[in-house]
Amino acid sequence: MTFEQAQRQVDQWIKTNGVRYFNELTNMAMLTEEVGEVARIIARRYGEQSEKDSDKNKDLGDELADVLWVLFCLANQTGVNLTEAFTKNLEKKTLRDKNRHNENPKLK
Repeated sequence: MTFEQAQRQVDQWIKTNGVRYFNELTNMAMLTEEVGEVARIIARRYGEQSEKDSDKNKDLGDELADVLWVLFCLANQTGVNLTEAFTKNLEKKTLRDKNRHNENPKLK
């Protein structure tokens, strides 16, 4: 599935099941909440914090998908084509950083 297809699917779901989009500020708060849930899993499962019993069954993939969902909502609401934006961003990073990481002694 492409970003464009996902954006269309999210839009269709919102229109048929969700009544309407939450406003952009609400979605921004929801994005922050979803990223926090991802951070909690990463910190406990891969970081130095111990994982609580209540966290052990959390599905990282599902939480990452929640982040994508809200990103697609925000993109749809603000008229951003994520395929175009991501392609442009990748080109920017490639030009800016083409030698930067290869020359970083911390990564060797």
